[in-house]
Amino acid sequence: MKTAVLGAGSWGMTLAVHLQRVGHGVRLWEIDPTRAGRLQAERVDRVILPGLTLPPPIEVSSDLAQVLGGVGAVVFVVPSHHMRSSARRAALSWPGGAFAVNAAKGLEEGSLRRMDEVLAEELPKGTSLGVLSGPSHAEEVAELHPTALVAAAREKAEAARIQDLFHGDPLRIYTSSDLVGVGLGGSLKNVIALAAGVLDGLGLGDNTKAALMTRGLHEITRLGVALGAAPETFAGLAGMGDLFVTCMSRHSRNRLLGEKIGKGLTLEAALGQMVMVAEGVKTARAARDLAHGVRVEVPIVEQVCRVLFEGVPAREAVRALMARDAKPETGEP
Repeated sequence: MKTAVLGAGSWGMTLAVHLQRVGHGVRLWEIDPTRAGRLQAERVDRVILPGLTLPPPIEVSSDLAQVLGGVGAVVFVVPSHHMRSSARRAALSWPGGAFAVNAAKGLEEGSLRRMDEVLAEELPKGTSLGVLSGPSHAEEVAELHPTALVAAAREKAEAARIQDLFHGDPLRIYTSSDLVGVGLGGSLKNVIALAAGVLDGLGLGDNTKAALMTRGLHEITRLGVALGAAPETFAGLAGMGDLFVTCMSRHSRNRLLGEKIGKGLTLEAALGQMVMVAEGVKTARAARDLAHGVRVEVPIVEQVCRVLFEGVPAREAVRALMARDAKPETGEP
């Protein structure tokens, strides 16, 4: 199938190479004409993913209409704050009959929409769309490490179509009909990963991180269910799986940003040292606002926001969490 991948960051490039490897014709869109020309000529980005080479059959272009021409599937891998504008542009040249896949993780500030909701609002009415998510660092997929992901769509046939598109070594793709849960799991885990990085920066140990991850998963599940997700989704790849890998891995940009803050850097200084986008920063505010809207307590998210946006020292935030009233493990926040 001719496939367009929109977004040439590390994950976009990795998915483009994977799709080409499993037999699809691939065009890759990079919004910056200068970088698009360099990728087309050099076939590698030595800064963000030096170990990955784009095979010659993959076309790289900043001409969105050209990239979309005649394709059967469009994979969106742009940062959350560019998703709406990218989808709006894509809609102007949308290929008839093509289906859309969101492979980005985040929530839109202001509207608090998931990325699949943004696509549904901006793409032509009736466009089939779904989500690809799960524990998947680009660096490891690029090195062909076995990786399991979940393809979600409202209809089983739509999820199966995404599964068929991506399934093949090194990716094993499962399907789900919980579009809400899969979209939220991949987004909310970044906030908990920021907190995990803060703990690393503070020099706290495995006990503390295990508590954070377990209670973080409980928090994500509680909020997700209030927003219409199935609770079992958060025990799967898009929930527990993605949360654990993002909190633990050296590849995790959200964990790394949190570590820098835990070591004493301000948010602005820490962001200035990052090469790629850490979606957890924008998602933290959106997650807090979503929780307030459905009256769900999210104490970890609240403390992350206090550290990021109110200048509260990280150790004080940890103490605040530990000083909360004693509660049963299940049934209450």
